[in-house]
Amino acid sequence: MNVLLVNTNRIQPPIAPIGLDYLADAVIQEGHKVRLLDLCFHEDIESAISVELRDFEPHVIGVTVRNTDDCYFTGAAFFLPEIKRIVQLLRSQSEALIALGGVGFSVAPEAVLGFVGADFGIVGTGEDSFLILLRSIDKGFNHCDIPNIVIRRGATVVRTQPKVFERECMGYRTRRNVDNFRYFQEGGQAGFETKRGCNRLCIYCADPVAKGRHLRLRPPRLVVSEIEALLAQGIDHFHTCDSEFNIPADHAKEVCREIISHGLGDRIRWYAYCSVVPFDQEMAELLRRAGCVGIDFGVDSGAEHILRNLGRDHTVEDIERVAHLCRKQGIVFMFDLLLGGPGETRETVRQTIELMRNINPDCVGVAMGVRVYEGTQMANLVCSLPTEIRKRSLYGDTFDNPHFLKPVFYISPELGEDIVGYVQSTIGDDPRFFIPSTEPAQSNYNYNENTVLVEAIRNGARGAYWDILRRLRCR
Repeated sequence: MNVLLVNTNRIQPPIAPIGLDYLADAVIQEGHKVRLLDLCFHEDIESAISVELRDFEPHVIGVTVRNTDDCYFTGAAFFLPEIKRIVQLLRSQSEALIALGGVGFSVAPEAVLGFVGADFGIVGTGEDSFLILLRSIDKGFNHCDIPNIVIRRGATVVRTQPKVFERECMGYRTRRNVDNFRYFQEGGQAGFETKRGCNRLCIYCADPVAKGRHLRLRPPRLVVSEIEALLAQGIDHFHTCDSEFNIPADHAKEVCREIISHGLGDRIRWYAYCSVVPFDQEMAELLRRAGCVGIDFGVDSGAEHILRNLGRDHTVEDIERVAHLCRKQGIVFMFDLLLGGPGETRETVRQTIELMRNINPDCVGVAMGVRVYEGTQMANLVCSLPTEIRKRSLYGDTFDNPHFLKPVFYISPELGEDIVGYVQSTIGDDPRFFIPSTEPAQSNYNYNENTVLVEAIRNGARGAYWDILRRLRCR
């Protein structure tokens, strides 16, 4: 079968569609013909679609939904209308069946499929279920027997039974299906993953919903072979795509040891998302020796009871400890805050900002307001609130939006929408703090259409976006 894979993510700086890169390998190995239409690099998407459909004539089209929105209260950009337009353009010029996938899709698959109007959707990671779907389409089998998909039946959407494919992380990945070097030149880094899934209990996070709570670990030797494949293409700056690189800790350490044993620690520079716990001295040392130069820790708050409210399992003492360990190893580190959650007050905001000043991380990302996603404990909490409290707690598109598909944010009623002004006045002009914005500035932590980052990468900057911004502000 002819399978066309379409990347709809057009934000700048560009981020390579790693999921499509992986999926293409699996589809090719199954014996199908694959083409990838990367709309990130096309100004005229209508023309690009017309040319591709005329030249390739696909039987099935896979469309990725990486994000439904930019996830920021101060941004609130909603991406699904453009993706819907892309699907309409594909449908108007092709009779191929259209399937959606990607992390953004899997957060609320029924709602996204209904909004966009495709035929099918793959829930969670796509390699196995998408291959089964292709066989089903080719042989005319009953699609309802395929696990992890949603099917549009007229005005309704049906989801099939879930299934975890234990071997989904075991395949060899060529990293040849996407123009990764162009993404490196224009986006400054390349991604790789060491596992899938997230078993954390954070009340707001959509990763367990989209990726599953069961951890599927990739063998360290295959992680290194993937890094080597990208290194051979001229790419030497990387970022992990795991929810948390250091969970489980033993696997993360084995990945580092494998990188070190292959002599790559001095040849590559990479960044990771990490949980505050577990993180010990051995972890920090192995990360440094393996070439890790920067870590983004999801700290969220500096108030113990707010951390508990958010479902976090670390303490203020843990936050102070990881700062010491990173500083000792010479690893640049960022702390990400999430202000405005349940129980947040001006006092806890001030307490958190003062803690950050005292610990003195290399930079601090400040998100305000908790994005509400269907399927999370945060969504359940919001739906259980009395009507009057809910009205004072929710911001964004709260009308006729039952699945929180359009951006909706929870902010503690004790803070209200004034959270932005209060946080900005409390931080003042401290250069260590980055706040999401829609304005071009070196302190803008919203990566969507970030012209400062685009220009810096064009001029040769490489690495994690927060570290590029940090270096710009340190000049």
